[in-house]
Amino acid sequence: MASKQETVDFILSRITNAGIVRAKKMFGEYGIYCDEKMVALVADDQLYVKPTLPGKDYLGEVEEAPPYPGAKNWFLISESDWEDEMWLTELIRITAPELSIPKKKAKKT
Repeated sequence: MASKQETVDFILSRITNAGIVRAKKMFGEYGIYCDEKMVALVADDQLYVKPTLPGKDYLGEVEEAPPYPGAKNWFLISESDWEDEMWLTELIRITAPELSIPKKKAKKT
């Protein structure tokens, strides 16, 4: 089931103060980027945040689940937590520095 654009727009509206945030459509789902680093996925209208140690410390008790079949577990953030803009922004803000910027692929000639 593909995620709705409204879901992605709402999540982006909650994390605008985390840095430069944007979404990229990927196979009917969405990658959420902060400062050019993929920090989260929206899959089946659920929010998955890339796992990091600071993120786990911040969350404490955390539910983990794969965002799609065959994927590793990510932090599954319940929809009720999306409402807390400051909390969600801080989670993204502490996750982003732990991740690397993806390397650009060389163009085929």
